[in-house]
Amino acid sequence: MLARVRSRRVSPQGFRRIATISVGALLIVVVTGAVVRLTASGLGCDNWPRCGDTPFPEKGFHAFVEFGNRMVALVAIVIAIVTWIASRRVDGLPRWVSWTAGAVALGTIAQIPLGGLTVILDLHPLAVMSHFFLALAMLGLAVLVALEARAFEVGRPDSTVPRALGWLSLALVPVGIVLLVTGTLVTAAGPHSGGADIRRLGNLEDAVYVHVRASAIFGVAFLILVIALLRFRRTARPELLLACGALLLLLVQMGIGEYQWRNQLPWQVVLVHVSLAATIWAALVALAVRVVWAGQGAKRRAAADQAAKAHGPDEVRAVQNA
Repeated sequence: MLARVRSRRVSPQGFRRIATISVGALLIVVVTGAVVRLTASGLGCDNWPRCGDTPFPEKGFHAFVEFGNRMVALVAIVIAIVTWIASRRVDGLPRWVSWTAGAVALGTIAQIPLGGLTVILDLHPLAVMSHFFLALAMLGLAVLVALEARAFEVGRPDSTVPRALGWLSLALVPVGIVLLVTGTLVTAAGPHSGGADIRRLGNLEDAVYVHVRASAIFGVAFLILVIALLRFRRTARPELLLACGALLLLLVQMGIGEYQWRNQLPWQVVLVHVSLAATIWAALVALAVRVVWAGQGAKRRAAADQAAKAHGPDEVRAVQNA
């Protein structure tokens, strides 16, 4: 029976569904983790890995919030492991996709001891930030796996743009990381650093000053990409729609950021801000991958045209299938 289970193959469609579910689960983990911090529930289960004197919370709002996040994270870990196992059973799937899925599984498992260390260190801001960044890193890799699963199922899109736009989209990723880092520094310096007795990191006004300017730089660079994609709306319509959707989220995010700052940072609004930040991060990774694909498509099409001029249809088909 074990031999039958191990030899069972997974269809490309099935793998794509599992990979997509994994992305959703990891996004929910980020949101529930933000709830833990914003409600000062990080030490609700102080006897890690137990919750007080028992494995389960006996009473108390903070204990239930912290324990709930642990359960959500456990589900995400299981789904990530299932995604990795499934990737190894899809015939013809590139090996690097399986390796990436395995990295996501290991990264989500690593959240367990990292969460314990964060509790042991009494929610030190740097430990909490590392917990958050690891979750975002795994979310980004999961998005990559899901996109590749979709491409393996139905083929890569026929979109084409100059390769320079691919490099521009990739350059936005580290700029987005800087934006996320400065945002977490604002949280670490503000009233929602984890509790009244939790150490704060730096000055709130200075952190906001840096974050706002990082937001402006990212916004301008992203707008340049959207304008560039508008020039190729006929050959890269899906990428343009994705970019416009992300731009809309960015505008909403800016409005929420301004509102929360002018209203003494209510934690519910900050939660929406963090949730949108994670969603925008996932969209940014997806957009970068899609635009890079479109740049590769333009390169293949140019090579095919050159082969058609120099040789014949057989050489053209060989280039297109490469």
